[in-house]
Amino acid sequence: MNTKQTGQARILVIAAVEAERQAILRGLAGDPRFDVKAPGAGVGMAAAAAGAALASGAYTLAVSAGIGGGFPGLAPVGSLVIASEAIAADLGAETPEGFQTAQELGFGSNRLPAHVQLAAELQAVLAQRYPARTVLTGPVLTVSTATGTAATAEDWRLRHPGAAAEAMEGFGVACAASLFGLPFLEVRGISNAVGPRDRAAWRIGEALQALEEAFSAFRVTLDRLGPDSLTYIQEVEQE
Repeated sequence: MNTKQTGQARILVIAAVEAERQAILRGLAGDPRFDVKAPGAGVGMAAAAAGAALASGAYTLAVSAGIGGGFPGLAPVGSLVIASEAIAADLGAETPEGFQTAQELGFGSNRLPAHVQLAAELQAVLAQRYPARTVLTGPVLTVSTATGTAATAEDWRLRHPGAAAEAMEGFGVACAASLFGLPFLEVRGISNAVGPRDRAAWRIGEALQALEEAFSAFRVTLDRLGPDSLTYIQEVEQE
């Protein structure tokens, strides 16, 4: 089906693992507008899988989704974070003057924006349908090594003020979307606090439930946009 002819959005969703994929599918309840894949963890696998899928020309929007860590004081365990941008936090180089990002080194950008207007629409639907669920927007860091110490967490806070969450795939999906001229979203159910690694404190089930709710709300968001959801996603993003 050619989405440009029908005006209907078709969404590619890249998760990391099957548990995340299943939570997303439960929320979607068989909605054919979404194609959900779980190629594995990490930015490289996410970028490769997203790029291979987007090369078909069949999609309107690429979404990175799953669970992740939330920065204390911003994104509590059990909350949902919708990214305002994806940041490749550890892409760069160590120098005598300290860490420099890829952008500071002249190697391209290490941050890519999300579709802020669509994120706001989704957040509004979530607030209406699930008022008990904390939902916020903010930068989401993509890291290759999950944070496990208070010192690293503090380093991220200083380098990226306002960062709400960290995960391991978002920037890869954002890069693939950018290469194909498509908008991007990232949605994270928060399972743990960014900081000292404490598996006993993780709430993976609650984070997966939040993820399920997010994609149930995503269906409703597209329904509210109506038959011209493709036009909305494309034209609003270009403004």
